[in-house]
Amino acid sequence: MSPEFLLTTLIVVASPGTGVLYTLAAGLSRGAKAGILAAFACTLGTLPHMAAAITGLAALLHTSAIAFQVLKYLGVIYLLYMAWSTLKEHGALSIEEDARPRSARQVIVTGILINILNPKLSIFFFAFLPQFVSADEPDSLARMLELSAVFMAITFLVFAVYGVSAAAVRTHVISRPPVLVWMRRAFAAAFVGLGAKLALAER
Repeated sequence: MSPEFLLTTLIVVASPGTGVLYTLAAGLSRGAKAGILAAFACTLGTLPHMAAAITGLAALLHTSAIAFQVLKYLGVIYLLYMAWSTLKEHGALSIEEDARPRSARQVIVTGILINILNPKLSIFFFAFLPQFVSADEPDSLARMLELSAVFMAITFLVFAVYGVSAAAVRTHVISRPPVLVWMRRAFAAAFVGLGAKLALAER
């Protein structure tokens, strides 16, 4: 595994985005377990995009304006829904000491959907993975599967660190009600901003 691939992957994974934001919110709102589950879910959400890139299906999103736009706006709608849910006093991302825990299924489904409904990921992997596979590679498919597995492992580890770190300061956040209000607003604004960025994205 080349150092260039590992470094590029680490930079890409650690950069703030919908997955990072959701994992932080899960850790703050529901604790370390939810943060780790969110990290796992967001990692799973990259799997369809990697499969699409490896099998060449991402080329369809790159060449078909309709397919890209449909998936893009589904993603925008979902991000706006996440913003609305975050602002609700007792929404999915409320941060309260006695908040009822969301089921593992709820946390995982939300995390998976956040990444699945982002067509830019398919195109990213379609352009990213081949750069680290030599033209004369004897088994390019196996090599791309190996790179994908490493990418997913790093994604889970980095996101899990985000989630657990957020959970570590959860008590301090809960004890300061004004901070809760501003954090909800900040997360909601971030989801809206990411939704707007996705809405303006071009193929």
